[in-house]
Amino acid sequence: MEDYYRPVYHLSPRQGWMNDPNGLIQFRGTYHAFYQHYPHAPDVGPMHWGHAVSRDLVHWEHLPIALYPDQDYETGCFSGSAVDNNGELTLVYTAHRDGISPKEVQCAAFSRDGIRFTKYEKNPVIPCPPAGYGEDFRDPMVFRRGENWYLVAGCTKDNRGGVLLYTSKDLRQWDYLGPFCQSEGSLGTMWECPSFFELDGSWILLCSPMAMEKAKCIFITGEADFEKPAFTGKGWQNAGYGYEFYAPQVFTDERGRRILIGWMDMWKGEFPSKKDGWAGAFTFPRELFLEKGKVCQRPVEELALLRGKELFNGNLKLRGGQKKNLSAVKGDCLEIRFTIPAGQAGPGVLNMLLRAAGDGKEKTVLQWDFASRIFILDKGQSGIGRPERLSVPWEDEDGDLEVHILIDRSSVEIFLFRGRYAVTGRIYPQPSSVFYDMYMEGGELSIPDLRIIALA
Repeated sequence: MEDYYRPVYHLSPRQGWMNDPNGLIQFRGTYHAFYQHYPHAPDVGPMHWGHAVSRDLVHWEHLPIALYPDQDYETGCFSGSAVDNNGELTLVYTAHRDGISPKEVQCAAFSRDGIRFTKYEKNPVIPCPPAGYGEDFRDPMVFRRGENWYLVAGCTKDNRGGVLLYTSKDLRQWDYLGPFCQSEGSLGTMWECPSFFELDGSWILLCSPMAMEKAKCIFITGEADFEKPAFTGKGWQNAGYGYEFYAPQVFTDERGRRILIGWMDMWKGEFPSKKDGWAGAFTFPRELFLEKGKVCQRPVEELALLRGKELFNGNLKLRGGQKKNLSAVKGDCLEIRFTIPAGQAGPGVLNMLLRAAGDGKEKTVLQWDFASRIFILDKGQSGIGRPERLSVPWEDEDGDLEVHILIDRSSVEIFLFRGRYAVTGRIYPQPSSVFYDMYMEGGELSIPDLRIIALA
């Protein structure tokens, strides 16, 4: 089937290459998603800013490219952010300059209609990193606090990642305040794509550390002092599990929700869609909330706009080794939800097969090992693509295990324990692999509220 791996309800480019989300914003009631884009081939090239809009975060319309690398100070328009400055949509972005030092500077562009952008005639607005910092200096994220604009940018110093803080009155003249936060040595060598925001009374720094062993994207919770300046982290948590999740960005919509969208792919990954002229996709938008001091994620409530036929709704009893072929459940775009009551599962392992072939040779396997308290995403037989086997421990969790799964042709997103753990993966099964099974290895389990709905 031609172009089968294009997602149905996740944003992907019409053609060419897509990676990091840029400039996520709701402007005059419309959601805008800009993104790193090379329009001429489904591979990395001189970066542009692609542009799509939506009224509901679910249905997207592509607009003309917002930024081209067309000035003498840039060979690529790298990541950045968008803000509404009294009706003027302002993009602040990194101009990357091949063969020029410094190689990355910060620039601005402006629009009154949200479609056509004019680059500031005095670009760059921040012409170089501070003395002592490396030339990896990019991905400005701008936010307003009181009467002032602030900007955090990713940086590196002494082979340790961090963010720098700037301030401005007009988004054109920026003053350097100082280093805002830096790794003590274990959190990567460069902090890409920072987002800084307040969530339920706590300050959160989201970033994508390069060369960090334990995570690719992290939330750091802490306290902010804008006068000193300093952001003092109290601890970090993994912001997203799975190989295909990177460079998430957070924005605030007109309802005050903190919404995250990430790149649902990864450098050096598998891109079977290249044969159809495109590569890359975004995660489904996720609302952030704080629970027991941890940042949690859940699909935005607009997901309801996609819900179609209910394929299963009821209790499912599982005994060791006995498969429950969900014969009424077939499809490649589904929502699956269920709860495992605390303490019920015993020592067994719950297996769930997604996008399985009729003969069982192709499948994506989810496992909940209740004795070891580990969740496993096994993509070893998921079709074309990276044969990843990912383990996510949940030893610190108690209470009911709530599971929420989104499937969209070539992707699966899994939210566990009310979104405390978010797992993302790309899968590339055959179009005919549309079957589902559940079974226990050892022990028995009763799932009281399994609900499966077709999404369109």
